[in-house]
Order: sequence, then structure tokens, then C-alpha cells
Amino acid sequence: MFVLSAIAGCRQEPPAVKSLDYARELPPGQLALRKIPPEMYPNFDVMQTDRTALLRSIDQSLVYLDAPTSQRFFPYLDITHARAVATLRALRELASSPTPDWNGEIRRRFDVYQSVGAPQGDELVSPAPAPGYSGQVLFTGYFTPIYAASLTRTGPYQWPLYKRPGDLVSDETGEAVYRRAAGGPSGPTSVGSTAIAPVAANRYWTRAEIEQGGKLRGQELVWLSSRWEAYVVTVQGSARLKLTDGHTLEIGFHGTNGHAYVSPGRQMLADGVITRDQLSLKGLGQYFAANPEKMDRYLSLNPRTTFFTERPGGPFGKLNVPVTAFATVATDKDVYPRAMPAFLVTSLPTGTGSRPFGGFMLDQDAGGAIRSAGRADIYMGVGPVAEQSAGRQLYPGKLFYLAVR
Repeated sequence: MFVLSAIAGCRQEPPAVKSLDYARELPPGQLALRKIPPEMYPNFDVMQTDRTALLRSIDQSLVYLDAPTSQRFFPYLDITHARAVATLRALRELASSPTPDWNGEIRRRFDVYQSVGAPQGDELVSPAPAPGYSGQVLFTGYFTPIYAASLTRTGPYQWPLYKRPGDLVSDETGEAVYRRAAGGPSGPTSVGSTAIAPVAANRYWTRAEIEQGGKLRGQELVWLSSRWEAYVVTVQGSARLKLTDGHTLEIGFHGTNGHAYVSPGRQMLADGVITRDQLSLKGLGQYFAANPEKMDRYLSLNPRTTFFTERPGGPFGKLNVPVTAFATVATDKDVYPRAMPAFLVTSLPTGTGSRPFGGFMLDQDAGGAIRSAGRADIYMGVGPVAEQSAGRQLYPGKLFYLAVR
């Protein structure tokens, strides 16, 4: 997912973005949510999520929770797997009402939990759900691009996206990634066995080694006409590709090389090659269009890359269910609960600025750049309009979760 970390979508950066360390990870074993008393509840009556989209997203979370493998991620605090399912059913019932009493019903039927957010900064934020934390979360956006592509390397189509390599082995989370030694058995069961290459060499290839060193030559899935667009797809994790024969190919996530995400934009800003006003998806794209020779230096700073497969019916999130525009949120799955309903209080970009937003989204996705309680990513849809919105989404706010009593 395309998280540029500290992108300023408009000319004035929100003050809270400067003063809080949203990227700081929680101590090992600590979770992001705290149950809060009613006096700290937000105003649920401002609920703005499109209810058709919300119901669709709730149903996708229920599909995920119906899979036996989902039970391994519960309980989360005092939320059991059965309680998570009951929560979604209760919220679906409430959202299906012609005139839902959001505040009244939530106070009567649900417990509310709040994210601790980023650590407390110089300026105290009150009230906060936990000592030492601000309760403030930075909301960015991601999207599914639509780009031109070819199944063969021809003409302008010179920039590949790769299939999942045969020698890539990952654990059940998909995050611990290894390179299998030559002749070793296939599949995740080989993790930790003698089939894995020696420790000094078992990390998987970096983006630069793959793209510039030709490590995966012959394993290309599809070719794009723009190196920048190919990079964006590897960070977003999905795409709809318009092929040269007129067909559309939907591709989706099929693993990563296991390296941590690094933001090229931060280094470009530090080097003075772009201004803060250019630190956006559109601004970086314009810079590289004018300076293509700089891509080797800056795009290679991000060692993480994604592998793809054909996946019609998506895009799909971390939970392997389709995500829904403005009804799916992505968080760090080590500290937030999977599939649960979240209530966001933040701002969204408009054509000329921003507008306040309060509404429900389902926690159905994760991203390589999101590794803290202080960060969340809103899925904004497919195509150029969604791309513009995601590139400008950078607003602080608060993040709440529900669990039926």
C-alpha cells in the first residue's frame, strides 16, 4: 500500500502531524486499544459512511470470521471470537434500520474502545485513553490504480511486476520471509528446516537486487510502460491493468520479499530535491517524470517489494476478503483487532481543502508501512480519482472500536 509517511497533501501541514511521533511502535506485547467510559465516547450520530458500503464491508468481515483460521487471532483484550461475530451482526442490524439511533443504541448495547494513538508530544492532549499517549492517530489513504500493461515485453512496456518466486518461503503471517536453498522442499513447512539457506544468506532479495540485478528474470507476470507506475503498484498491493488486447487483468497481493518499507520521499525531501509541497503521490510522480535517472537512487531506498497473481473480484485486503472504498481501514495487525468495526473521527480531502468526517469502517487490511498504534490507512477506491484523494489524505484524528456487550 502506498503510504508515503508525512505526505502533506495541501500547503499547510496539520499541526498535530508535526508534534507527534505517529510511527513509533508500541512496546512488545502491548495492544492499541483501551476500553473507555461513556463520557469519552465520540458523537456517533455524525455517522457519514455510506450504509450500502458499510453493510457490504460488514459482510466481508463476517466471511473472514467464518474461516476457522481466524480464531487464532482472538481473544483480543476481552473480545473473544464469538463476541467479534456477535458485534458485526449487531452492528449490521443497527445499520439496516431506516433511522438508526447511533448514539442511543451504541451506548446501550456496545462497549467502546479507543486507540492509544501516538505517544504524548510536547503539547498535552486531553482526554487520552492511556497515560503517556495522545489518543491521536494519523490517517492516510491508499487506492487501486488503473494502468496500461502488456503480457509480453514489447515497445514501451519495459517495467515488470513479478510473480511469487518459487524459492520464496514465508511463515503463516506472510511477513517472516526466507529464501529456500537450492534443492530444498517447497512450502512454508520448510521454514526453520535444513532446506533454508544459511542464516547469513536466507533473507530474500531486496527491490534493487530484483529490479536492477535481474534476480527474478523470467518470472515476470506483466509489463508496464512506466517505471513509476510499476513502483506504485508494488506499494499499493493491487491493480487493474488495461492490456494491449483490450482485456482487463486484475492482479493482487501474493507475498512480499519480507523487507521493511522505507519512504523514498523522506530522503528526497532531506536531500532538497523536492519541497514539502511536492511530497505527495502526484508530486513525486512529476519529479520522476522530469528526472527519470533519479529512480535508481531513490526508489531503491525502499527494499520492500510485492509479488502478484491474477485475482479477479478484488481488490483483496490482508484478511483475504475484498476491501470497500471508504468502508475499509488498514492498521497494524499486531496491535489492532482483525475484522472489527472501527469508528473514525478525522478529515477527508475535498477538491479545494478538507471536510470533517465521522463514520464506521471495518479493519480488514494491513500495510508494510504501518507499524504502530498511531497510524491507519483508509481505502479510497479504484482509479485516478481515488489516486488523487489518497495522495492528499493526511489528517490526524481519533480511532474507536466497538464490541457488543
